[in-house]
Amino acid sequence: MDELRPQDPSRIGAYALLARLGAGGMGQVFLGRSPGGRLVAVKVIRDEISDHPEALARFRREVATVRTVRGNCTAQLVDASLDTPPYWLATEYVAGPTLRQAVEAAGPLPPGSAVRLLAALAEGLVAVHAHGVTHRDLKPQNVILAPQGPQLIDFGIARGLDQTVLTREGMASGTPGFAAPEVVRFNEAGPAADVFALGATLAYTVTGRPPYGTGDPAVVSYRAVHEDIDLAGVESSLAALIRDCVAKDPADRPDPATVIARCAVDSALAMDPHYRALALEGADRAVPAGVLAATALLPGDPAPGQAPARSEDPPVPPDSDLGPTPYDRAGRTRRRGLRAALACAVAGAVAVTAWQLSEPDGGDTGGGGSGAASPTGGTAVSRKPTGGGTSADPPAHIVDDRVSRDRWTLSEDPAEAAQGMGSCDLSRLSMATGLPGNLQSSVGHTTGSDTASVTLRPGKAGKGERAPYYVAVGVRPPHGTDRATGRPTGAVSEGIGFTSKPVDIFSGGPPDGTLTFRYPDDFRGHFGDRTVEALPVGDDRGDWTVVLYHVEGGPTEYTSVACNGFHA
Repeated sequence: MDELRPQDPSRIGAYALLARLGAGGMGQVFLGRSPGGRLVAVKVIRDEISDHPEALARFRREVATVRTVRGNCTAQLVDASLDTPPYWLATEYVAGPTLRQAVEAAGPLPPGSAVRLLAALAEGLVAVHAHGVTHRDLKPQNVILAPQGPQLIDFGIARGLDQTVLTREGMASGTPGFAAPEVVRFNEAGPAADVFALGATLAYTVTGRPPYGTGDPAVVSYRAVHEDIDLAGVESSLAALIRDCVAKDPADRPDPATVIARCAVDSALAMDPHYRALALEGADRAVPAGVLAATALLPGDPAPGQAPARSEDPPVPPDSDLGPTPYDRAGRTRRRGLRAALACAVAGAVAVTAWQLSEPDGGDTGGGGSGAASPTGGTAVSRKPTGGGTSADPPAHIVDDRVSRDRWTLSEDPAEAAQGMGSCDLSRLSMATGLPGNLQSSVGHTTGSDTASVTLRPGKAGKGERAPYYVAVGVRPPHGTDRATGRPTGAVSEGIGFTSKPVDIFSGGPPDGTLTFRYPDDFRGHFGDRTVEALPVGDDRGDWTVVLYHVEGGPTEYTSVACNGFHA
């Protein structure tokens, strides 16, 4: 985002222009503000091509396409002017970096995050194709990582499914390296061409490299037609799916719905720790002072250029090892009212909540955001932390030997409750020293199912040697558990519930540091010398509480450090 230049207009139609968002072959894109204060992206066709019949036809087609495609994964059309110059269209402004910007800044996405992104983008294509439209130029630059899920943008060369051949001889649509072989060779682009571009886009996402190399556009296009895609170092199952998407013959490619099924996601992309950090970092990027000055400030907002003062965000000490990473900034950003919607993340009704913690000597002490608790308390009975990471091997399990006051409840606000949001009622949270910086997690549950999942990822995973830090996850049903049968009782639950095996978050998972616990498969109830199977979620409807425990020694030496939950 750049400040306006002297030659830029101050207003287009009813919209005051605030900043430059970017430029393309068709024209300039501005950040605009409607009379009612809504932020929009205003795309203005360049003066020198406004009289060119083909260019104007292409622009009119983009407006028609954006008006037609109405889905959760596409920026919606707000307004347009096609009668007299300057020609322009305004769409809703989507805050967040492009996929290309995110990969350039933070490197390739870990496999788990990439699979969730692949499924979400495929879901976007399902919506686009359902309206009889092919995108024709899907690539990392045309995907915005918005907090609620990825958004497809730039339908400038999109066509209806019955218009597969461009009218101008010898001009192929798409971008070299992402355009399918049939587009390069015959200027023919149907839904399968979008799937090819989807596979190429994901190859870039997990490698950080152009899928068919660099060089002259004709050479890159030749490789896309005749050579293999670059998937060196990609996990085998994900590489196989990408290769199927970029098959040379369109008939050999899966359709977007099949791609979604093969991804088999079980949690929302919007709550994926890595994705969320990238998206919120992009949404929180610096805004030029001129833009701030041009935007009306709400009561209590900081003056232009002044950082907001928030009591819940204590400053990071100068000697802290917490740098301005995407994870650090994302934790601060989430409390600014960014609620992650789940429309584009996974198919089906899913309730997802998240927490994030930072070092006890500075930064966050608890997460806000979508359904997250703000941990200001902990268990009623807890052992005093014994120090940092535990060097001894962890116990096989932790014992349900205490009363817990960590309790998650669904929000009373109907809109928040509809998205599965809630909060924890806590007494005093015990923060164990040595808590890893920006430990992030999400809790997911599909409405009506018997299962749930908990995902953990330390923000500094894989960055230097750390002493072991053992955690166990406790999942507590709404009602108490019969210690003999494991079935629910009529009383309100008071113990720690069913727990996972303690693991070291720095070495207990895959290379990207992500740990996934699946309930009920990975959980048991441990009562002294008796162990019972975990209760399926569907057997006890209500508010379930999920607590993260720092395991500091034996099976009774553990301390709660975060609380979350979901409603079943």
